[in-house]
Amino acid sequence: MNDNGGATVAELMAQSGVPFGTSGVRGLASAMTDKLCHAYATAFLQYLRQIGEFSAGDSVAIAGDLRDSTPRIIAACVTAVRDCGGEVVYCGKVPTPALALHAMGNAMPSIMVTGSHIPADRNGIKFYRPHGEVLKSDEAGIVSQRVTVDPARFGNDDSLLAPVDLPEVTDVVPAYIHRYVEHFGADALEGLTVGIYQHTAVGRDVLARAVAALGGTAVPFGRETVFVPVDTEAIRAEDIALAAEWAAANKVDAIISTDGDSDRPLVSDAQGVWLRGDVVGLLCARAVGADVAVTPVSSNTVLEMSGAVPKVVRTRIGSPYVIAAMMDAAEADPAACVCGYEANGGFLLGSAVGALAALPTRDALLPIVAVVQAAKEKPIADVVAELPPRYTFSDRVADFPQAHSAALIALLSSGEEDEQLARIARLFGEIAGFPTGIDTTDGYRMSFADGAVVHFRPSGNAPELRCYTEAESEAKARDLNARALAHVLADVVPEAVSA
Repeated sequence: MNDNGGATVAELMAQSGVPFGTSGVRGLASAMTDKLCHAYATAFLQYLRQIGEFSAGDSVAIAGDLRDSTPRIIAACVTAVRDCGGEVVYCGKVPTPALALHAMGNAMPSIMVTGSHIPADRNGIKFYRPHGEVLKSDEAGIVSQRVTVDPARFGNDDSLLAPVDLPEVTDVVPAYIHRYVEHFGADALEGLTVGIYQHTAVGRDVLARAVAALGGTAVPFGRETVFVPVDTEAIRAEDIALAAEWAAANKVDAIISTDGDSDRPLVSDAQGVWLRGDVVGLLCARAVGADVAVTPVSSNTVLEMSGAVPKVVRTRIGSPYVIAAMMDAAEADPAACVCGYEANGGFLLGSAVGALAALPTRDALLPIVAVVQAAKEKPIADVVAELPPRYTFSDRVADFPQAHSAALIALLSSGEEDEQLARIARLFGEIAGFPTGIDTTDGYRMSFADGAVVHFRPSGNAPELRCYTEAESEAKARDLNARALAHVLADVVPEAVSA
């Protein structure tokens, strides 16, 4: 960064390799220097000042997850808030939705330092406006900000020279838990034994407190000190095995967990079989009586097949797109109960429901309680078995060059639809059969004659290629995913890159 003339966020992104995407800022922790994080937080607040949502003396809430790099990045963000004339409300290490609930309830901006589910050597920053997430429509305004810094504040390695004193922690967890006790009742989980896979989720103790407050018995498993990148959308084989072992050794009605910043849920049945996030979302949408459910194109089509919600809206992948569509739906019908969810299970409540105020950001606790509560009437496995037989599976290729992803999508999407279908038949005919449709809402989604779906999507903020598959059985969805990814890596990507 040129300390005299400054630099725009767009220029900093190009220089650092740390992009600003649909989930905020994410990158290698080593690349997220104190100086860079200070600059990004400053740009966010400068943008809010431009649109009239931040002034000197205003409060900004800050929290973080349990990654080793998080305290350092929090210190940089705290310094940026103070340098911009703001007052810091430090909420400690808490779930992202707990921070968002407090900040939105008090109409203050907030900053969450978290890399969510990505590997431990990476981290990120999520930004919230006073009444909700930063949306895609805000990105241009933030990226265009020109930021200058005091060169005396940072050393040669771009780290802060002076230690940062944090304010006393503002405890936002009791209000977050009370939100669900008030809605579901203090006996909502009475008689249920709930295992909690704690790993290094920032909300691991919050889950135990919430289960107890709702009348259930919490049994903790798998607490770790070294960060575990639990991805609720691409569940690791070891997490599948652990849940089955814990369920076999303990009489539980469910096992619950979250990702690193505890805004995406994991819920298993009594046998330790993890439910897909989009199934959890469907069950939660049904539980809150939603009139409109907004979900990305990658979510299971069982939502439409089940008839659980009268109206379904499909979007690109990413909570900003879901939130924007939720806002449109609520504006079109103010009396409707509008919700949203993602394939990772994160649930967004766009309308007030009973004692629940709207919380239009990813939340893990609402869908967890909604699904586990059903176990009082019948086993969770039976609840899932009553849904139409439609199964999804997702996996990813880590450390996959973004240039290769771009080449893959370019190859698949070139030409008219009939040309694309012919190419799909050539490239994937032996894997998935006869192609019948294409959806390019986000990535490249292919439908086949037997009802199977194969969907490739490059990650927007990490060097990863994701593959989503859907079929009439879990085994077929999983097998199709493995074969499609293997085929793409061995044959299709080399053709795409050489084209």
